[in-house]
Amino acid sequence: MLVSVSISAYNEENYLPAIFESLVHQTYPHKQIEIVLINAMSTDRTRNLMNEFQEKYQHEFYAIKIFDNPKKTLNTGLNLGFKHSDGDCYLKIDAHSHIPEDFIENNVDVIERGERVCGGRRPTIVETDDELAKTLHIVEESALGSSIANYRKGDESRYVDSVFQGMYHKEVIEKVGYFDEKLVRTEDNEFHYRIRKNGFKIWYDTSIESFQYIRPTYSKMLKQKYGNGYWIGLTSHVCRECLSLFHFVPGIFVSTLLATILISGISALPFFLLVSIYLLAIIGLSVFEIMTHPFHITRLLIPFMIISVHISYGIGTIRGWIEGFWWKKTYFENNEL
Repeated sequence: MLVSVSISAYNEENYLPAIFESLVHQTYPHKQIEIVLINAMSTDRTRNLMNEFQEKYQHEFYAIKIFDNPKKTLNTGLNLGFKHSDGDCYLKIDAHSHIPEDFIENNVDVIERGERVCGGRRPTIVETDDELAKTLHIVEESALGSSIANYRKGDESRYVDSVFQGMYHKEVIEKVGYFDEKLVRTEDNEFHYRIRKNGFKIWYDTSIESFQYIRPTYSKMLKQKYGNGYWIGLTSHVCRECLSLFHFVPGIFVSTLLATILISGISALPFFLLVSIYLLAIIGLSVFEIMTHPFHITRLLIPFMIISVHISYGIGTIRGWIEGFWWKKTYFENNEL
């Protein structure tokens, strides 16, 4: 079975060497692997690294193709990968990830058993041994700091709503179409919703595992969470069905907090009750995380980090929801998949 692996990258010179090395060490026969690299008009050495990899390993794999993506967005890059692939199956790999040597082989095993879409666990990892980065990692992996998506921590193989770095049989793409290029952070949600709507199932298998690097700094993590929330707000106007209630929890919390502040002039009780319950939950979780990890002074920042993550995500969601009333008109004007 020919597998087309697609990697879209923008200014990823620090990550590409490692992901290329992971591809070279895959146990799946290299002549059955086609690699499609998409350069989103990078301004660093990303394109050069792609060229060097192609030149060195062109004859080891079925093919190594490189394309430029003038639109720069991840979705357009992924769609370019689909359109220029020859494979029986398509596998998209995040440039910010690490894949074990049996990653492709384990995906193929699942597809050969009859599944048409599959994926697996996605633990997060840090780039450095810096203690602050480790603390950020604890927050990202905590129950109140990250998504409850099955692909994060699921320990049971089963059908799910979504997967990370999924493998798609070509018949799925032929029937469902490509990624929605007008969605920036929620393309997986909408794409997998469309897959399920067309009668396909998404299989989560514990034999499949890949790792994703978290944002290396506190500011970048907050920016990421804000952006995620913003696109949840926008997407709620055009594909509410592809989102779950969990996606809106931070936005609902921030909205409720603002509402209780406004009515606090009448009665401060609702505000204090809400804040007290929330802080008790945050403090309880933070104490648990501090006690179950090697101590460092930066661990004391965990409750503040979790709160700021929630607020950033929530504010982003509220802004996206408000702007969505105007944005959705542009979205529906010309939306071809």
